[in-house]
Amino acid sequence: MANTREIRRRIRSVENTAKITNAIQLVAASKMRRAQDRALQARPYAEKMQAVLGHLSGVAGDPDTAHPLLERREINETTVILITPDRGLCGGLIANLERHTGEIVLGPEAGGSGDISMIPVGRKGGDYFQRFGINFRASFQELGDYPGLAETQPISRIAIDDYTEGHVDQVLLVYASFVNTVSQTPVTVPILPVEPPASAEETSGETQYIFEPSPQEVLADLLPRYVDLLVYQAVLEAAASEQSARMVAMRNATDAANDMIADLTLVYNKARQEQITSELLDITGGVEALKG
Repeated sequence: MANTREIRRRIRSVENTAKITNAIQLVAASKMRRAQDRALQARPYAEKMQAVLGHLSGVAGDPDTAHPLLERREINETTVILITPDRGLCGGLIANLERHTGEIVLGPEAGGSGDISMIPVGRKGGDYFQRFGINFRASFQELGDYPGLAETQPISRIAIDDYTEGHVDQVLLVYASFVNTVSQTPVTVPILPVEPPASAEETSGETQYIFEPSPQEVLADLLPRYVDLLVYQAVLEAAASEQSARMVAMRNATDAANDMIADLTLVYNKARQEQITSELLDITGGVEALKG
């Protein structure tokens, strides 16, 4: 059994670790609520824009000729926009994102997407896939805990420019979708070419709208904004997922540290009791030896 001094040292070390993980948990919890609210508040706006886009694409003519962002062509090169945290300590969130993205860019089905390039948003994803020699068209880090549209627009603009200029034929968006505090799911969303919602197209003839100056011009102005919105919403969802995963992971780490402290305290008490018993036996033996 380890001596009492070593056990006390281990208890102090675990107590310091528990203080750190508890502090990180409290910070993540304070940030989590605001990040969740921002992500949830963006969803109704995105849904309404999808409905408008679906109706516009139905009245603007042939989707393949109405706007370059609607044009579908043979896929020779794909760009993957991967959104990951800049920092760790958020459980299995980063590993799940890397595994999910690896199936797209490194798995067997990657051959059907032609050449693949990436736009990593966040340091963890960029550091992981850099070792595989994947071409990075751009890289973004440190967007902040509460990024705004101005911080995310450069990401979508690079994707739009590459697609309209013919450098890439497909753009995929990979991020952690916020489900609830304990569940975040990696998802892949194709954002270019833009695919109008089928449900909106099916009901587009039920209501008549008047567009000024014309449906084609309104659609041309709406499509880039729609791509901006998809990227912005994904960043908000990723931020909410990151803070939620970090809070849960640090709470579990704190609980595990407290359990370890309890176990070490029990071991320490047993070792101390054994030491005291041994000292009493030595004293008793010495007294009996003197009497003899």
